[in-house]
Amino acid sequence: MPLVRREPATPSIPASAAPSLEALDPEIRRQAAHALAADPGAVEALGRAYGMEHDPTVREAILTSLVRIGGPSAVGAILPYLEADDAALRTGAVDALRSLPDTLDRLPGLLGDPDPDLRILAAEIARSMPAASGAKLLCRHVAKEHDPNVCAAALDVLAEIGGPDCLPTLQACAERFAAEPFLRYAVGVAMARIAGPQATGAR
Repeated sequence: MPLVRREPATPSIPASAAPSLEALDPEIRRQAAHALAADPGAVEALGRAYGMEHDPTVREAILTSLVRIGGPSAVGAILPYLEADDAALRTGAVDALRSLPDTLDRLPGLLGDPDPDLRILAAEIARSMPAASGAKLLCRHVAKEHDPNVCAAALDVLAEIGGPDCLPTLQACAERFAAEPFLRYAVGVAMARIAGPQATGAR
């Protein structure tokens, strides 16, 4: 099912969880974020703090701790920031999600989201998932995707992680978007990388 849209939450950090995440001194906030890597119960607090934090080093510490804690709850705490207006927040969220294996379970929902920008981000995240799983998921999505830009993003990833079993899907994509030269070219590049130079006839 599509990702449920919501603005990143920004209430006060629970005092019982991580009081120092609200300290005025960014160094104290950074140290607090690192310390919470040992506390699985701090996931929600860290997720909320990420959206309120403006210091890049503290943001990095927050995401590092969330990745170290890991699990579906950490993925859930980061996912909303894929829709943040702040490009740095989005980029950090993408990088963190790529480091969390449990993100794989959420990719179908992201790839089915109505927002093409989110589908593009989902394709990029799939690049770091286990190759077989990521490629299968993207091939299944490319077969039904209607936005050429999303297809192009998925093709770029498939060129890196795809196997020979992806080739029929890529060829069908080129035929489906016959009126989009740039996409046919992208298919040709992906097929060439997967199967060798003889596959460039799809361009």
